[in-house]
Amino acid sequence: MKTFNKIFQGDRVIWIVVAFLSLMSLLAVYSATGTLAQTRHDGNNTFVLLSHAATLAVGLVAMYVAHRVKYTYYSVLLRLAFFVSVPLLAYTTFKGVDLNNAQRVVEIFGVSFQSSDLAKVALIGYLARMLTIKQDEIKDFKNAFVPLMLPVLLIVGLILPENLSTAAILFVCSIALLFVGRINLKYLAMFMLIGIFALTLYIVIVMNVAEDTGRTHTWINRIERFISPSEEESEEGIVITDENYQTMHAKIAVASGGIFGKAPGRSTQRNLLPHPYSDFIFAIIVEEYGLAGGVFVIMMYLILLYRAIAIMVAIPQSFGGFLSFGLAFLLVMQAMINMGVAVGLLPVTGQPLPLVSKGGTSMLFTGISIGIILSVSKEVNKIKEKRDELKPATESDS
Repeated sequence: MKTFNKIFQGDRVIWIVVAFLSLMSLLAVYSATGTLAQTRHDGNNTFVLLSHAATLAVGLVAMYVAHRVKYTYYSVLLRLAFFVSVPLLAYTTFKGVDLNNAQRVVEIFGVSFQSSDLAKVALIGYLARMLTIKQDEIKDFKNAFVPLMLPVLLIVGLILPENLSTAAILFVCSIALLFVGRINLKYLAMFMLIGIFALTLYIVIVMNVAEDTGRTHTWINRIERFISPSEEESEEGIVITDENYQTMHAKIAVASGGIFGKAPGRSTQRNLLPHPYSDFIFAIIVEEYGLAGGVFVIMMYLILLYRAIAIMVAIPQSFGGFLSFGLAFLLVMQAMINMGVAVGLLPVTGQPLPLVSKGGTSMLFTGISIGIILSVSKEVNKIKEKRDELKPATESDS
């Protein structure tokens, strides 16, 4: 047991959550990639499974390495990552590789790389550092709020043209982190209004002036379909059309799962849903493992957030607390949006389910994020151990 604790340091509950989500990832992706194996790998499901297992292993190794690094070093490392991510995002926007009609990916030495994943982690780290530095003047508009607001607007503004959902998630997470960091509520309300105004202005300009509307038209269509779905009814029920194809098959998957599901590997909608191994993997999980399996996955993410908040409360240093909360909130919010899309509560976004969905860059930076949280939790454990050592000495003196 001592050897295990030396190897896997930090919060044990988070390690358990990681283990369960990793196992679910292997099972769900293997089941959901049947069509992918048929179309791209001559029906070789084993190759697809091994490929995903290798990707998952890379994420877990990144997590392990990140958790071994003392969390205070991330103050410098994530600040450097922030300054790297700004030109990288700009390059991706103008020179990125087209993916689903959006330039979200840049190729580095032949490897596809989603620069927004780096930018998300870097921005949270940068904000955590700045909040720590500015705590003595945190209520000051010019010296605290403005230096915190500008980096958020810069990163979110660079992500926005190609990925509205990621930009929105990062914006909301930044506001949550600033709220925890004791920024004046009046300033936060103003910040939200600035964000809404900037998004509205961008859409109006792009739709009325720009020759190429980019992803804007897709956003509007998805939101319109969600608010006012065009459901044609026949004697057999609602007709599945091109417009409602994704959402209807996801709803069918969720509805047919029942309480305990059809059993692993028995999904029928995996052959009909586009990207059932990433965007709609939660629908496949509910179909195969039922409501019980879906609730279990939701609980795993909520436990992760709870443990991160507990770490934030327990650690004396502000930077570690802000970093732990910010990264966990980012991951859990992304997870909730993915699951909300799968069950029809939100419009289609294309967000993967952290640590579960198939995807290289997402898996890598999810692993790094959880590793950083574990690194902070190591410090909390050290503080608890010192307190436990002092207790016997105090009792003997008395």
